[in-house]
Amino acid sequence: MKKLLMFATALALLLSASASRTFAMSGPAAQAAPATQAKDTTPPSYDMKPQSLLDLDGMHQKFVDLATAVPADKYSWRPAEGVRSIGEVFLHIANANYNIPNLMGTPLPAGFDPKTFEKSTTDKAQIIDALNKSFASAHAAIEAMTNADFNKPLPKLGPDANYGDVVYILVTHAHEHLGQSIAYARINGVIPPWTVAAEAAAKAKKQAAPEN
Repeated sequence: MKKLLMFATALALLLSASASRTFAMSGPAAQAAPATQAKDTTPPSYDMKPQSLLDLDGMHQKFVDLATAVPADKYSWRPAEGVRSIGEVFLHIANANYNIPNLMGTPLPAGFDPKTFEKSTTDKAQIIDALNKSFASAHAAIEAMTNADFNKPLPKLGPDANYGDVVYILVTHAHEHLGQSIAYARINGVIPPWTVAAEAAAKAKKQAAPEN
């Protein structure tokens, strides 16, 4: 009984101390702490140029793989009237791969009309070719940038905007429409090729594993 009482007393003291620390961490002094913290002057640990190129190239491969897997007769499919078709989404990506880097001064291809490009063709081979060329152009635009260029001001996008923001928009835009394209493909019974490959690899690994 004496040991139990001592244990209960010790536990109460521990909880009391913990509560005091919690109050101290959440009280007025803690809330005011961020305002008194020194500005972080450490150099960035994230190298945006190689990472954005790696990401963009990954998007390139997936878009072309998916565009190849979708049957030609499904390129005109759209979820509703007035919404881009599968083929038009692919051309929208190619369009943006030219237009977004153009914000940094990258020239557009000769004869390129961004207003009509998304409806310029319904041919599967031509659309895949447009994807390949546009991603190659976007890659070249980033590859030509120096690390300092990523911090170059771009006032027309906003008072604090820079070239790095353009690259960020380019990559996130590709991610957004890849998700859309995957959904469209799935609705039409097309499984993304990289998913097929991953499932096959997992199945082969499971079959090769020794039974317990």
